[in-house]
Amino acid sequence: MKKVMIVGLGELGSNVYQLLLNSGAPLKIVTADVNEDTGIRKTNLMKYVAGQMGIDREVEFVKVDLFNIDETASTIDIVDPDIIYSAATLQSWWVITTLPKKVFDKLDEARFGPWLPMHLTLVHKLMQAVKASGRNPIVINSSFPDVTHNVLSKIGLSPHMGIGNIHNVVQPIRNSIADLEGVPVQSVTVYLYLAHYVSHYIPRFGTAGGSPYIMKVVVDGRKRDDINHEEVFAALPKSRRRSGGLTGQILTASSAAAIVRAVATDSQELLHSPGIDGLPGGYAARIGENGAKIVLPEGVEMKDVIKTNEEGNRYDGIEEILDDGTVVNTDKEMAIMKNIVGYECKRMTIDESEERSNEIRAKFGDFAAKFK
Repeated sequence: MKKVMIVGLGELGSNVYQLLLNSGAPLKIVTADVNEDTGIRKTNLMKYVAGQMGIDREVEFVKVDLFNIDETASTIDIVDPDIIYSAATLQSWWVITTLPKKVFDKLDEARFGPWLPMHLTLVHKLMQAVKASGRNPIVINSSFPDVTHNVLSKIGLSPHMGIGNIHNVVQPIRNSIADLEGVPVQSVTVYLYLAHYVSHYIPRFGTAGGSPYIMKVVVDGRKRDDINHEEVFAALPKSRRRSGGLTGQILTASSAAAIVRAVATDSQELLHSPGIDGLPGGYAARIGENGAKIVLPEGVEMKDVIKTNEEGNRYDGIEEILDDGTVVNTDKEMAIMKNIVGYECKRMTIDESEERSNEIRAKFGDFAAKFK
């Protein structure tokens, strides 16, 4: 039986914990958070909920402060998890969706890249702690893995894979294709390769937003190059629309739970994951106890997928990631961030991430306070 350590019991981490607890997957679960009292309460609450459903599973809570790398390393060494799932971030992606809609719509045009320090800082510290612990767990990260993993790969500290993002659009796309073809959704297999921007854009606007992507479709065992992608995507914000924001967080949690389960059971399921082995963007992959193995259908080359995903990053405000992990941001998206929030950063090294996250937190806090 595999042991999973869930780091971060915010909205996402708590949902993942509850899904895994009730999934029946053969797992020993250890939860971890910087807030000890809240962490213990949430850990016990979900255990009692599972108990009400007839599921009695031993769980354990440990306090973890990712800013203290040495203590985190010691805790990882003691717990000795087979899998670490991290939901830790300095600002969840959905926070800006709580702004008034007109304000959010304008700020959303800055895309995700300018917010990178809020997602990179803690996963960087976690990976330093994993390395220092001497343990070798499979690390699964939820914080902007399309980009954070690629950055950390430059210094040999990338997690093994990510969750959400590309994974979140696969099911709506499969359902849309099934509707158009008049077949059960189980008959539809999708092989998708895209950057975070595309996975964010399609459910909201029904197009890829001009960004490149690669999608191959199989229906009833037959390759279908004649599927109209525009028609498929157009259904997502219409007939296949779903709840978003904080309410929609459960979809991301189910992605994490499915990927953790696949690793724990060595299922070799075909799933989709961003940031596999430090690569940019998301990929179709077989998931098992040794990590993720990217699957490429006939006619799809890895070099083309990587190029596609790097180009997609530019639509998200990431111009380039240099060989030392320095991130170069696009002028257009950063200008929007500067004009609205007052934050500007053209280039950022990995070591500058924490300082930049503090700056963003202060400036966005002042900005958001205007609407309370």
